[in-house]
Amino acid sequence: MLKNKYIRSSVLIAAGSLLSVSFYAFIAVKRDIIPFDLERVSRVTGKSISGETLPNPNRTNELYNVGGTDLGIAWKMGNGKVGFFFGDTYGTDFKVVNEGGPGSAGDWRSNVLGLSSDKNLADGLTFDDMVVHQIVPSPHIIDGTGSHTTIPTAAIHAAGADYVHYMDVRKWGGIGSWTTNYSGLYKSTDNGQNWAKCNEVRFGSLSSFAQVAYAKKNGFVYMIGTVPGRWGSAHLARFKEADILKQDAYEYWNNTKGWVKNEENSADVIIDAPLGELSLAFNKKFKRWIITYLNEKKAEIVLRDAENINGPWSAEKTLAKATDYPGLYGAFMHPASENSDELYFLMSMWKPYNVFLMKARLKFAD
Repeated sequence: MLKNKYIRSSVLIAAGSLLSVSFYAFIAVKRDIIPFDLERVSRVTGKSISGETLPNPNRTNELYNVGGTDLGIAWKMGNGKVGFFFGDTYGTDFKVVNEGGPGSAGDWRSNVLGLSSDKNLADGLTFDDMVVHQIVPSPHIIDGTGSHTTIPTAAIHAAGADYVHYMDVRKWGGIGSWTTNYSGLYKSTDNGQNWAKCNEVRFGSLSSFAQVAYAKKNGFVYMIGTVPGRWGSAHLARFKEADILKQDAYEYWNNTKGWVKNEENSADVIIDAPLGELSLAFNKKFKRWIITYLNEKKAEIVLRDAENINGPWSAEKTLAKATDYPGLYGAFMHPASENSDELYFLMSMWKPYNVFLMKARLKFAD
């Protein structure tokens, strides 16, 4: 896994006369993880459009009243299935419009949930079912004075329950920018069928954890977060699985002090801006942390890796480009990728306003 380099040195030793002694110093040089062979495997949501040849196993517009939606935040649930949280969702009357997005479609729900036991993703991702009522409620106050919508940002199974972290969006702004009222958690104890608000956890409108990604390792849930929007830097926190609802037990990474308990403002930057729609996993095959996200400035979905969660993180590696997939965003890794050199992730595209399953191969750089 490490590339070995040897450096030849010459040392002069005085022992009655000068002798030249040669030796080799062993240096282990970390190699970055490189994605390659990107392909679009299937459509995950919505109706196939004219000329599209991708598999569309879910036909969500017909079967679940989901014509247009985005995101697809994936996590391994307690019952072994994989859950997928989607964002603003619209009904069967959804039509692709030139400017992208939902257009004038009806039956607006801020979030819905897909459930899947599909373990063979090579031919596409198939749902067992969907929970298509709005899970995290919003009154949809669209004049900028209240809750416009409630968007999932991450999900995790911890301490015997499934949790979703969401942001309560106050107002959409310019490209990649928005403001929130707060961010919080909802919880399900019946495999995603019903959800209840967790009043114990709340992040403020300017919090560096307004949007997050979760991953578990060694009894901890690690949480990398940003401020609202796609232009912030990344910050790190962790908590024991059993403490997910004890916000005062959360620890935040400070580059000088290390882990600092219950001091959110002590969290230092671990990855420089800009990051949007984060996804985090520990890959057991490569023994590396992997993070994927949208770099809005580059208009690319990118990947970084690190041996340690607090870094240093590698340089960005391109996963997908907007020049190939216009209006792309989101890069939510499927849990099946956590012990593999095949990286499956869910990618949204703004104009069709739907979600697609993507696949890339991973390798260490030569």
